[in-house]
Amino acid sequence: MSNRRGSLGRHRDFNLLWAGQTVSKVGTEVSLLAIPLIAIQLLDATTFEVGALTAVEFLPFLLVGLPAGAWVDRLRRRRVLVVADIGRLVALASIPVVHLAATLTIAQLYVVAFVTGVLTVFFDVAYQSYLPELVEHGQLVEGNAKLAATESGAHIVGPGLGGALIGWLGAAAAVAADAASYAVSLVSLLSIRAPGEQPDVPDGGHPSLVSDIREGLRFVWHEPRIRAVAFCTSTSNLFSALQSAVILLLMTRMLGFSGTKVGVVFAFAGVGAVIGAVSAPWLARRLGVGKAILAGIVVAGVGPFLIAAATGASAAVFIAVGIGLQGGGGVAYNINQVSVRQALCPRRLQGRMNASVRFMVWGTLPVGGFLGGVLGTTVGIRSTLWVAAIGQALAFLWLLASPIPSMVNMPEPVDDTSVELGSRSSPLH
Repeated sequence: MSNRRGSLGRHRDFNLLWAGQTVSKVGTEVSLLAIPLIAIQLLDATTFEVGALTAVEFLPFLLVGLPAGAWVDRLRRRRVLVVADIGRLVALASIPVVHLAATLTIAQLYVVAFVTGVLTVFFDVAYQSYLPELVEHGQLVEGNAKLAATESGAHIVGPGLGGALIGWLGAAAAVAADAASYAVSLVSLLSIRAPGEQPDVPDGGHPSLVSDIREGLRFVWHEPRIRAVAFCTSTSNLFSALQSAVILLLMTRMLGFSGTKVGVVFAFAGVGAVIGAVSAPWLARRLGVGKAILAGIVVAGVGPFLIAAATGASAAVFIAVGIGLQGGGGVAYNINQVSVRQALCPRRLQGRMNASVRFMVWGTLPVGGFLGGVLGTTVGIRSTLWVAAIGQALAFLWLLASPIPSMVNMPEPVDDTSVELGSRSSPLH
């Protein structure tokens, strides 16, 4: 494959993937703001209904997260990405269309959230598994850093654009921007020239889906560095989902923010995510990759306390700085821990490894969203935010007893033979 050595600056296929995701991530940020605001402002949803919307969006990671990895390892990964983009485009476009007919309901928002969630499961598993196929082993941190920088930039541009579109056209029409962004991503994927790797077919054909899933889970469980990261991220995500379920209710109903002001706050907060993306490779070089992972999650755990404390005239500043710290630390953490996972895992297990980890780390999100709705209704929005802050601050404890803090350099892949033997040996414990 051309341009696979050295920097990714002239890697045509990577840059196509990067460009498509740049536009798509901006669109996603618009919908992340617009869809809950549709429920809150247009449909007058209750606190529990808004929390349930968060839960439904991430429920597919529990329902299909594990089999998705096994399926992705049996398919050409770019093909999975293309189908997922088409499906999400259609699902999201239905919101402004139905709104024009004045028949939009909370039930449709749940359906769209669930369908896009299912397709996002497949896209994300295939996406993380596709990058090691597209670039060289030594380019993974650079590739992940560039993709994370894109996501961080989207945290700035997306909410600001979303707030402007919501103020100008309304929340339902703003969702159309996200649908259009998937069309751009689709064209970029179809323009990649490099042929996708043919999935490995074992002698005698593929084993059962259950066997494939078990092999992925066993690899994650028996690899202590990946296991520690998975538990740390799961804990952080559980309490982050509590926060997400009620933060827009805090901003709109308790603090009186308009949709435009909400967008501006999130846009300013996105600066922290950009700093995290830019600093992640530097932190890995300066501290070692393991301590960089630990530092990222610790910084991310500080931000939620500022959000919970936000009140009065300074509330917008507290929330923006809090989300900025949360996003900046989280992005730096993710760049390095994802790169470590990709480097450790044999190519043939990438899809199942990513799906197993995603099942663990994203599977807590619907639980957190549901609990956020329940707690927000019973103990109040502010108390829910304090619970979320404490939980996120303690997530780093999973890493302390693991080999992660002692890691200095990016690891080499685990021996494929030992993985196969391990997958047939001791049970999970």
